[in-house]
Amino acid sequence: MSDLLKNIDKAQIEMGKEKEYKIEGWCVFKDRRPYSIQVRGDKNTEIPCRLEKVCREDVGKALRDPSVSDVSGFAVYISNLEEIIKQYKEIGLFAAFSQGEEEIYSVEVQKIKKEYGNTIFYNLDEILVQKKKGSIRGWAFDPERGETIWVEKENHEKLDCEIRRMVRPDVNQKFQLENRDYESGFLITIDREKNQERRILICIDNKYVKKRIPVDLKKAEFDSSRQGRLLNALGREKFGQNREYIKKYGWKAFYNYLEVQMNPQYGDYNLWFKQHSATKPVLKRQRKHQFSYRPKISVVIPLYNTPLKYLREIMESLLDQSYENLEICLADGSSEENVGKYITKKYGKEPRVIYKKLKRNKGISENTNAAIDMASGEFIMLSDHDDVVTKDALFEIVKAINKNKDADIIYTDEDKVTMDGKDYFDPSFKPDYNIDFLRSSNYICHIFVVKRELLAAAGRFDPKYDGAQDFDLILRCCEKAKKIVHIPKILYHWRSHPNSTAGKPESKMYAFEAGRKALEAHYQRLGIQAKVELTPLFGRYRTIYTVTGRPKVSIIIPNKDHVEDLDKCLKSIWEKTTYDNYEIIVVENNSEEKETFAYYEMLHNLKENIKVITWKKEFNYAAINNYAVSYSQGEYLLFLNNDVEIITEGWIEEMLGYCQREDVGIVGAKLFYPDDTVQHAGVIIGLGGVAGHIFCGAGREEYGYCAKLVSAQDYSAVTAACMMTKKALFQKVKGFDEKFQVAFNDIDYCMKVRKEEKLVVFTPYAQLYHYESKSRGKEETAAQMERFAGEVHRFEKKWPEILKKGDPYYNKNLTLKKGDCSLRTADE
Repeated sequence: MSDLLKNIDKAQIEMGKEKEYKIEGWCVFKDRRPYSIQVRGDKNTEIPCRLEKVCREDVGKALRDPSVSDVSGFAVYISNLEEIIKQYKEIGLFAAFSQGEEEIYSVEVQKIKKEYGNTIFYNLDEILVQKKKGSIRGWAFDPERGETIWVEKENHEKLDCEIRRMVRPDVNQKFQLENRDYESGFLITIDREKNQERRILICIDNKYVKKRIPVDLKKAEFDSSRQGRLLNALGREKFGQNREYIKKYGWKAFYNYLEVQMNPQYGDYNLWFKQHSATKPVLKRQRKHQFSYRPKISVVIPLYNTPLKYLREIMESLLDQSYENLEICLADGSSEENVGKYITKKYGKEPRVIYKKLKRNKGISENTNAAIDMASGEFIMLSDHDDVVTKDALFEIVKAINKNKDADIIYTDEDKVTMDGKDYFDPSFKPDYNIDFLRSSNYICHIFVVKRELLAAAGRFDPKYDGAQDFDLILRCCEKAKKIVHIPKILYHWRSHPNSTAGKPESKMYAFEAGRKALEAHYQRLGIQAKVELTPLFGRYRTIYTVTGRPKVSIIIPNKDHVEDLDKCLKSIWEKTTYDNYEIIVVENNSEEKETFAYYEMLHNLKENIKVITWKKEFNYAAINNYAVSYSQGEYLLFLNNDVEIITEGWIEEMLGYCQREDVGIVGAKLFYPDDTVQHAGVIIGLGGVAGHIFCGAGREEYGYCAKLVSAQDYSAVTAACMMTKKALFQKVKGFDEKFQVAFNDIDYCMKVRKEEKLVVFTPYAQLYHYESKSRGKEETAAQMERFAGEVHRFEKKWPEILKKGDPYYNKNLTLKKGDCSLRTADE
């Protein structure tokens, strides 16, 4: 009877740098004698192998001997399989000791040969099925022979669906594929309205073997539903895990955990983030890179009773940066001694770590100021004590500094990470510097890097604004900055937990009030008369600008027949407008109905501040409005479609307050379709081709991505269905380009105004219904389609740079296929 206790858990082909035969298991002699593991062929020839020892606590528990846990487990990797297949008929795994050996496992080489030729590596990462669409994400590869993927019905009939292959850097790196651009990933998209199959087969073929992977779409559809995800997250098998999570992190953190589990887009984002993170080879190249300018970055962190687990994570993420010229300045106001002891013991010999124990805790602002006092770098970077920085963060920052020598401020994109650090979610893909969005919320947040001289000029943290001290500091720095640079990459993970506004914003109402006061102080410093209000959405502010004087506003409305629409528009102006110094100019445009001219006559007798002028040439929106401006008496022009209806009172004051600012050239409004879905909330250049409306079709009560639907902000363009602009500026840039007869004339005008370094502002607080071009009809005739194509070409030729580089008020990581700010796909 053998004295060797043994078990083989797994013996199969796996992928390392090449295909390897892996034998995984455990063995131990009853008398606990020492041994070594060897691999030999049937000619008693020793075969080279790679051996990894594996801790097997389960074996120690089963044998009631903890000492065997560290010595019993093994994983043996056998490579050069083609040579082994040629030379041997059988190979064996042996436990050799001083007086002999015992066999652990043996396998016929013919079996390895068959598996070697037939192995396809694959995995299904995510199956998401909804009523209209199903998507299956995964990866598969055979780098030696290649692979083909298709989908079959249960009866093996081919299923019509879209299959897109893509590069999966995480997979290619994990399996050490030589071709790092190998398209190992796949995304299968199924139209569920056309294909109602309950089950399908995903087929993968490498010409030697065909794998058929069954997928139950009906079950996946339930699992993808909110109810299904909730049941999965709260299932009986998860009870112990959930209880431990709540015990360790608390109920509010558990709520965030459930949000991650119940929202499939977070899963999509986790996958996206892995695909777009810097790989080990990239980080290695970054470490070797030599910048012409290598500034020291001082990372300032105030500590206060920081949990050591989180402290370790932030410290290691900083010390492992691919750019090494940094220092970490730690000002410790903790009431507990364990933080200082940990830093001293763990990092006491690390020259880049500067630690100071403060005599007393002075609060977040003064503690951070103490950390700034310790800094010697040319740039100061702010960081919280319990978050995580990506390993390439400082490299990307210094790269941006080298590219923009006059940069005063650099900021990056960020996301949130769960308490346990396992799930990333809620990515904040930010626009380039957007002053009005900043005045709506502190969108800059993390990472914020500022030149040392600028910080000295702006002043340090002010305890008066504790809770929003970073918002106050960012506002002051931005006021004095000459150049602000945005890096559109996720380089910071903000930990979402009960004591953070990242997790439950209502937990820090005092912080939002402090932010409101900081914003009011910002306006006072700039000499801008404005009032700041908190909004129902935590962390969002509304600015109400004081209108200076009573400048006349000329409302210009082109019209062709459709008297009912025009009447509704005019009546809404008279009923909703509280501003009293305006005129209305209706531009008659080739009307044919008698009722229209009778209505014009009635208007002439009804109001003194309305007049009708006549355009006698063919329809040309740009020319018609230019013509009307020549009749206007106002200092400000308000272009309005005849098929709109005013919703909000004070709409003119709202738009005029922004338009009176010296830095603003155009103001646009929020427009809804009659069914209360969004028609216009800003225009993105490049969206849908040339330019498109962001969030078009979103519900009226929706906040939109990063609350953009309810935030005043700057855009590259807004629609002239409701657009206010300065008359002097309109005349300076020669108005609308009349070569854009129907389409893009308003977008082109916005581009010309932006070229004058004036802002285009969208305000969600001026709201209208828009019944969408009823007076002109749809683009249906061949002539209309040809004209539209010509206007597209003209716009592309006139503004190639922004179409090539991308809209600065959007983010390159977001899709241009649709306006919902979803993640950009690999094929864009």
